[in-house]
Amino acid sequence: MRPGAVLFDFGGVLADAPPQRSAPPALVLRIYNLARGALSPGEIQRSLTDGAAAWARWRDEEWPDELSQADVWERFVLPGWPPAAQVPVRGAVRHLSYDWAWRDNWELRPGIPEAVHTIHDADIPMAVVSNTLSGAAHRDFLKKTGLNPYFAVQIYSDEAGVRKPNPQMIWNATDELGIPPESCWFVGDSRRRDVVCARRADVARAILMRSPAPTRNANSTGRPPTTPSATATNSAT
Repeated sequence: MRPGAVLFDFGGVLADAPPQRSAPPALVLRIYNLARGALSPGEIQRSLTDGAAAWARWRDEEWPDELSQADVWERFVLPGWPPAAQVPVRGAVRHLSYDWAWRDNWELRPGIPEAVHTIHDADIPMAVVSNTLSGAAHRDFLKKTGLNPYFAVQIYSDEAGVRKPNPQMIWNATDELGIPPESCWFVGDSRRRDVVCARRADVARAILMRSPAPTRNANSTGRPPTTPSATATNSAT
């Protein structure tokens, strides 16, 4: 069956990167300079590391609504900081969130450029649907790779205010494309978020891309409708 559109997750599908520290040194240094020494680099590093772990636990609870960038920092990083550190960070949340989301070592996954060009040549529209702290970082990476123009729509949770597995993420994309979800294919790398989201949105096919991160492919306890329509090791399969 020819899809009306193909929707892609970003991390683990379009691009991937080796794990990095929860507190990248460049981000620690930027916050240290913003705070003018109100906190030591070690204190900032610990706050980012502990905050990232707490934020990950929150994401695992699969809340339907996304936290704003400001809420992520307020809830998971800033508590306990002196006002002299909190105030300048609050004023730079958008840029700091970008830096926290960006990966210098992002690379397109094998077969993705070829798959995108093939789908484009078949005149099938494409979209990105991704949970992230900074959709701007994802857009800039796609611009860097030259693939940005091929995606008619890009939906990111920090901008949409909802997050997968909330089906509204997919519906936002299909609404903008003007194509009913039941004629679309969705490609993701997480059963718990992507496949569940696709099933809830009633897309035609939910394709699970095998990810280097094994937990992304783990099934959801007590959630039977997480079986994908197909599984792929890369976009060429």
